[in-house]
Amino acid sequence: MYKKRSEPDEDIAVDSTTHLPSLYGDDWQSETTSIGSSLYRGLEENGRRYQTLSHKEYLIPSDEKQFETYEAGHLVALIMDSDNDNPLFRAPVKDPKNILDLGTGLGNWAIDVADMFPNTTVRGVDLFPPPVKWMPPNCILEVDNIAEEWTWNEPQDLIHMRIMIGAFDDAEWTRIYQQCYDNIRPGGWIEQLEASPYVDCDDDSLPEDNILRTWGPALSACGKRAGRPLETIDMMQDAFRKAGFVDIHEKEYKWPLGPWARDQKYKEAGTVNYQHWMSGMEGWAMWLLCKFGAPEPWSQEEVIVYVAKLRAELQNPRYHIYERARRVWARKPFPEEIAAREQAEARAQADRRAQADMRAQAETETETETQTNERVYIKREEE
Repeated sequence: MYKKRSEPDEDIAVDSTTHLPSLYGDDWQSETTSIGSSLYRGLEENGRRYQTLSHKEYLIPSDEKQFETYEAGHLVALIMDSDNDNPLFRAPVKDPKNILDLGTGLGNWAIDVADMFPNTTVRGVDLFPPPVKWMPPNCILEVDNIAEEWTWNEPQDLIHMRIMIGAFDDAEWTRIYQQCYDNIRPGGWIEQLEASPYVDCDDDSLPEDNILRTWGPALSACGKRAGRPLETIDMMQDAFRKAGFVDIHEKEYKWPLGPWARDQKYKEAGTVNYQHWMSGMEGWAMWLLCKFGAPEPWSQEEVIVYVAKLRAELQNPRYHIYERARRVWARKPFPEEIAAREQAEARAQADRRAQADMRAQAETETETETQTNERVYIKREEE
């Protein structure tokens, strides 16, 4: 019932020609188009705008630069799953009535899923209103704080989350997963896609002392000091299991950074992921480093300089670098499954108690026999 099915990602073959500008050109390094303007002013800090709905500060900005980043990240995820009939999610959901997208960001995923399922109500929720000018009639984008008590009454066929790294502390994550479980219908699914903040490399193309290798450790340490763990990618399976979900599946990915891969899918994903990081790094780092940087909080100017150095290194197509990503999906059990599990657990607990009682009884009998033998021995000695 609790078996985890894992699909590891294969190694990425290197395209030996991508270091030649005359063959690939510089288009992959061009800036993406601005997504649009926001609906609310928000809180301005260190040159970025943040949400004001939650009483707790949120580490990711809510501004035009960040909406660019959301757009690129959505495209990377689509490209990496473009071999599937449904590149938007893996959960085997059939004829859904209600789908909930938590942390919807720009709303791309919710809008695409609403297009795919025109008879389904798809609700996207985030702390800041996305600058969306059009959406399907069955798509609803709401501003709400999912860390608080939920007010939706419809049982969900699928609850989806993506790139929620650093969004919550451990207690908030536990509460959110429990609310997901409580709001999914029996037999419904939860699915989450997360990426690692670390820059990885499987060969020696990225030098050990390269500044790109400092990015993940620096942000992870800040997240730890902030009480916002950035290891979301590695905690999803256990969190799903603890919340009560079963049939846990996972798919691991390597998202290339840059167009260095030989395979066309990976080359396209790497090109878009390069834009994803180029537009996103400042926003990902600014709050963490300015609030929890070491040995003391950084200034805005220090973060800007650091990100500029990272961007310069990121432009080198000779570095065969990537970030890990993982998709996990799991099912809420039916009532009869829960009853069978509780009965099995009760039997197992009874067996453990019985075995413990037998061990205690055996120990008592052994101790009694030992004491008897000692008394007999002492009596003989006296005689």
